[in-house]
Amino acid sequence: MELRHLRYFVAVGEEQHYGRAAERLHVAQPALSRQIQDLEKEMGFVLFDRLPRGVRLNAAGKLFLSDARRILQDVDQAKLRAERMAHGKAGTLRIGIATAVSWHGLVVDSFRELRRWQPGVELELRHLLSVDQVEAILSGRLDAGFAASLTPWPKDLAHWEFAQERMVLAVPKGHALTKRKTIRLRDLRNLPFVWFPRWVNPVFYDRMMQACARGGLSAPRIVQEAPDRDTNLGLVQCRIGLSWQPETVRLHCPRGIALLPVVDMDVRLPFNLIWKKDNSSPLLQRFVAQVEALGRKKSVRADGIKKQQTGNRV
Repeated sequence: MELRHLRYFVAVGEEQHYGRAAERLHVAQPALSRQIQDLEKEMGFVLFDRLPRGVRLNAAGKLFLSDARRILQDVDQAKLRAERMAHGKAGTLRIGIATAVSWHGLVVDSFRELRRWQPGVELELRHLLSVDQVEAILSGRLDAGFAASLTPWPKDLAHWEFAQERMVLAVPKGHALTKRKTIRLRDLRNLPFVWFPRWVNPVFYDRMMQACARGGLSAPRIVQEAPDRDTNLGLVQCRIGLSWQPETVRLHCPRGIALLPVVDMDVRLPFNLIWKKDNSSPLLQRFVAQVEALGRKKSVRADGIKKQQTGNRV
């Protein structure tokens, strides 16, 4: 028994007439009649009472019509689900987010756009350090990640940089530094710092240390290490020490903390969307394309605002 037998049977059963059913199916009436006969022969009993004009379902035919409709509906739904999956409109997307990146507008907007255009997609979000995201993506436990820079990237990893965040100094409110008009790195000598461990991001760690040394802060007094943004900020709030943070922290700065620019701290923290190069998931590819398009749109809008502000100043 093939699906076409069920479709032909349903049409004849609903029309109660071979001619109308053949017209509905766009097939020749003799061919349709043969298909119904083949179906009845395979099943071993008749499904219709033959009348002078048309046919009528018998008791077995009525019961089989109900089941045939359900089977065809299930097949159509299965095809639709598979089609949505093949076109990246359904399925599960597993995404890692580094806490340093989580407050950036592109990250939030990308999830909102995904919900808007692909409501059938299930999102699994996991807060992970960038170094842990890389391992999870390469092993297949994550599809993509919003990560702070961890260059050099592994050769099997694709990445798209969407921001470079200026680093600012997080200090407890009321700290003596908040009263200064200008802060330089040499002004931070002998002050306690909360710092991230080097293994979290070795390249960025070294760049920060080099920048500090160039500015006269050759050996920051690190009193506590903490691997993530939220723990760092909590320790600053408790007055354990000062901490370097990406400027997006301003969007949701905790109470009791002030964010201060340091004029000669010129290191920026790159934010990237990362994914495995050979991951052929249509859903992932669609998501990456959406994020890149959203990032370009934001960049154009930001450039327009800057030009307008420059024109106003002139």
